[in-house]
Amino acid sequence: MRIHKVQAFPIRIKRETGWLAGQESRDITDYGDYFIDNAFFTSIYPKHHETAVVRIETDSGIVGWGESFAPVGDRATAQIVEDLVAPIVLRQDPFDAEFLWYRAYSAMRERGHATGFYVDALSGVDQALYDIIGKAIDKPAAKVLGGVCRSKVRVYAGFGGTDPDDMARRAKELIGFGYTALKLHLRVSNAEIEEIVKAVRGTIGPYVEIMVDVHTTRDVSEAISLGRRLEAWNVRWLESPTGPEDIDGQAEIARALDMQVASAEWVRTAYEWRWWLEKRGVDCAMPDIGRTGLTEGRRIAHLCDVYNVPVAPHVGAGGILAIAAGIQLSATIPKFQILEHGHHALAVKAAFASEYPQPVDGHFILDDKPGLGVTVDENKLAEMVIS
Repeated sequence: MRIHKVQAFPIRIKRETGWLAGQESRDITDYGDYFIDNAFFTSIYPKHHETAVVRIETDSGIVGWGESFAPVGDRATAQIVEDLVAPIVLRQDPFDAEFLWYRAYSAMRERGHATGFYVDALSGVDQALYDIIGKAIDKPAAKVLGGVCRSKVRVYAGFGGTDPDDMARRAKELIGFGYTALKLHLRVSNAEIEEIVKAVRGTIGPYVEIMVDVHTTRDVSEAISLGRRLEAWNVRWLESPTGPEDIDGQAEIARALDMQVASAEWVRTAYEWRWWLEKRGVDCAMPDIGRTGLTEGRRIAHLCDVYNVPVAPHVGAGGILAIAAGIQLSATIPKFQILEHGHHALAVKAAFASEYPQPVDGHFILDDKPGLGVTVDENKLAEMVIS
């Protein structure tokens, strides 16, 4: 069996709810299809669900699907897949997935290959190869990745806002769906964050876990001060307190707090993760499989195991294929902690799929569906492709 065809489709899916609903900041500039938070130097975000879907077809007729994480720049990522990665993997054996990741990664050395759009492009191709392998042997991708540690994957439900009462109401709603862990996306002041957490805790009681993500909006002293406030409300972790460049700062925060510091969703390879783990920049590692792929995601999980650091894979803006890949990897990680999930976003992210994983009582169940366990409706997908 050989790889016969590689395609990448930049897609955009309209969200049904207003694009400002639940946003964490009050100060936002509208850029048409995108918006940005004026209060902090953080990422630009799309109003729609935007990603790059990868389709790989073999000469035996098996089709594998993957997703190159592309919440912004989906056309650029898709172009990299087709122009730079496809020539390297065409006519190769898909069972050589790990070799092909390394071959493609190495091919762009000295050209800014180590992160960003290029590694994201590799991720989608890599996921599609494992989807093919699983379909070829009629096994879930988790079996190909070395074995299943658990039959179900616990998830937390994430949501954002600024009003304590509304956040408490939404937390209660999510608990009603069976979730036992919630993550709050908050970009307001430390005092306001504490008020929101206080309201949520008072509504959901002492036994549901709460995590807080501040999206790199704090300096070291502000993060430590916030963490000490949140520890009083039994918050499980403080996520992404400082910028991606500040490993030492995050290590200082981690040392100062009793609660976990969870971070590094933007760290795409084991080469980068080595520095974070050696410096103890995180108490809980958050690789995003839409950025790492399964080959590198597994290497990162192994590295975290060596350093005795638990793993809570990130999902963020990832679509259903990246989510499914994250579920498969999570099932294989010895020191797995919990997986990210957006309850109300799932249907939008899976709009081109006719069959896909759905959570039950706060868990994704690992079944016997081959590959990633997603059935793509190619007609629906074609309607979402942008030129």
